[in-house]
Amino acid sequence: MLDISESVMKILLAVIVVGPLIGAGAALLPAPPGLRGPGPERAVLRHGVIVTGVVLAAAIALALGFDRHHASTMQATTDISWIAAMNIRIHLGIDGISLPLLVLTALLTFLCALHSYFRPPKGPGAKGFVALLLLLESGTLATFAVLDLILFFLAFEMVLIPMYFLIARWGGDEGVTGGRQAAASKFVLYTVLGSVIMLLGLLLIGLRAGTFDMVALATDNGRGLSTSTQVIAVLAIGVGLAVKTPMWPLHSWLPDAHTAAPTVGSVLLAGVLLKMGTYGFVRIVLPIAPYGMRVFAPYLAALGVAGIIYGSLACLALVRRGAGGDLKRLIAYSSVGHMGFVLLGIASMTPTGVNGALFANIAHGLITGLLFFLVGGVKDRYGTADLDTLAGATGAALYGRAPRLGGLLAFAAVASLGLPGLAGFWGEMLTMFGAFRPAAGLSRPAFLTFMSVAAFGTLLTAAYLLTVVRRVCMGVRHGDGATGTPGFATGEPGGPLPRLPDVRAHELAAWSPLVALTVLAGLWPAVLLGLSDPAVHRLLAGGAS
Repeated sequence: MLDISESVMKILLAVIVVGPLIGAGAALLPAPPGLRGPGPERAVLRHGVIVTGVVLAAAIALALGFDRHHASTMQATTDISWIAAMNIRIHLGIDGISLPLLVLTALLTFLCALHSYFRPPKGPGAKGFVALLLLLESGTLATFAVLDLILFFLAFEMVLIPMYFLIARWGGDEGVTGGRQAAASKFVLYTVLGSVIMLLGLLLIGLRAGTFDMVALATDNGRGLSTSTQVIAVLAIGVGLAVKTPMWPLHSWLPDAHTAAPTVGSVLLAGVLLKMGTYGFVRIVLPIAPYGMRVFAPYLAALGVAGIIYGSLACLALVRRGAGGDLKRLIAYSSVGHMGFVLLGIASMTPTGVNGALFANIAHGLITGLLFFLVGGVKDRYGTADLDTLAGATGAALYGRAPRLGGLLAFAAVASLGLPGLAGFWGEMLTMFGAFRPAAGLSRPAFLTFMSVAAFGTLLTAAYLLTVVRRVCMGVRHGDGATGTPGFATGEPGGPLPRLPDVRAHELAAWSPLVALTVLAGLWPAVLLGLSDPAVHRLLAGGAS
């Protein structure tokens, strides 16, 4: 830990939140003559790398200066009156719950900018792309840093427009009914509808409690809100958060959006945008309206485990030979299942379950971000993400044609299925432990049933992910129609397929941090749990240390 003064910490947090917004505006301006380099397109892409790199450096400095011994206390706080008539304040701060999500967002956005510098997405031009990427980063970072309900809503909505245009203008047009425009429109319509309902719930809480300050409301722990107010507020806010999570059956926008989005759009959508919904449950719903949350907790858990089973069954259907499944679409459905574990942990309303949910949030961001990067690499080489094509007689066979790429895909798959020693294991295990003994007032038999269903879901997850590895990495066997070397796809009878470019230098630079952090979090879970556990205990206790 570095000894950084509180005033410097405030400046760092302000740079993290506002820096990308300023960078987005600068990206639209002409580059200075000395910085144009090979051309204006490369200059603005380099600008994106520099801005996101500075934000990442500030986030790392903030993490190093964070006092882990007081992780439950809000640090680097700024509290300035903004709209006095409505008692709305510019209130920023971080604790052990928000800090990991802040660093994850800065890291993934920087890796996406680095990837885009070497592999610019096909679309109208780099200026708009970089500006939208930075605007998206600013909105996401603000969501995890603000401590005012109205500011939270504004930041929550700020990400919609940049993600819409990233999908609609720079996304692919294959594999989605109606194309990328339809996928982008569906994403916005679902999210806006949920957000309008959520805003009503936020206003209800703020007006009844007399403040929109999230710290004050959490400390009050619902004592200033009637039971009926809490129930209505949790229902309204929960709908908006559930859409963004995404919770079954409000998930149907996700597969289309992921399939149509460019690689970096899919990475950020899965890696950080989905976390905004679950973060809202932990930061707002759990501490501010605990009675209302207790009323809906069994339903939230039931829908979460339904999502686990539904997502796994959808993936098993997509991975079957002849199903015409898209690999990006499969990973999108897998996210529905993984976020179901997060919802189960939150619904248990116990420190163990909520810590597991927060850990699973970070693990999913690392692993699924890596998976979408890898699928983008596969698609760049083969021109398709269609599973039948990649597993055909002249398909991917990555172990033989691009062994490092195949090895990384296999690593990401086993991490995603929750192999012990990797990040995916701890979150799922802790959420099920939380369901094993839920909070007082919740039905233990019901939660034991939910835990059992979730455990069965882990078996289904292993089944489809191992099938993906077998079909894409190993190729097809003789019995599937291939000829030549037993167990591997071949292009000519008796001979192996020619090799393709393996992992390139820029891909290695973008993917290695995610691999390293997946291993680190799996072997040393205290890195995250040591931050979140004190903050979660304080949050559930209503602000008491």
